[in-house]
Amino acid sequence: MNDLLTRPMINDWIIATWDQYIQQLDDLKDQCLKSYYYQGHMRVEMSPVSFDHGQDHVMIIFAVNLFIALRQIPATGLDTTTFRKSGVRECQPDVAYYLGENSRAIPSGTGIVNLDQYPAPNLVVEISRSSLLDDLGIKRSLYEDLGVREYWIVDVQKPQLFAYSVANQGSQKITTSQVLPGLEMGILEEVLQRSRQTNQAEVGHWLLERFQQD
Repeated sequence: MNDLLTRPMINDWIIATWDQYIQQLDDLKDQCLKSYYYQGHMRVEMSPVSFDHGQDHVMIIFAVNLFIALRQIPATGLDTTTFRKSGVRECQPDVAYYLGENSRAIPSGTGIVNLDQYPAPNLVVEISRSSLLDDLGIKRSLYEDLGVREYWIVDVQKPQLFAYSVANQGSQKITTSQVLPGLEMGILEEVLQRSRQTNQAEVGHWLLERFQQD
């Protein structure tokens, strides 16, 4: 048995070699888990099960997809996809987007996205219910090193959204997206807040009108 199984592991960063990490994934392949590897540590998370997490996940994807469609931005959106730089780092963000010239970078039929072969996504999003501090901290560093251009974190508890532009392996907080020019984070926060008060059709109608005003 993998000795990592004898130690507390869910939602903790644990020292592990890459081979130990891969073995752990194989041992847990029948369970619904998300996994990360960074700087010689691994983290395994339970898949989200809360209503609010699921609702915010759907609403962020809906809002981004609507904006992309109205602005005719070439894009490929991904839901909980594994990105791997073998032996170095791995992640499974809740949402990821390839945009512009990268929108067709990953061919259909691809399983795990090999970052030694393909570029990192332009945008990644983590939906945080119990992992906010980790998403703001270690995972933020992970995505900086991964080479994404923008990183968003949705705080399900508030709800609110933190957004960072990433460049030169560092990040800076932003209020307007740079990879989706013109998309204000305040609008996305209002989408999340409105979804707590009314149904998604009404939120969608409001959002469509809001985007068309710009």
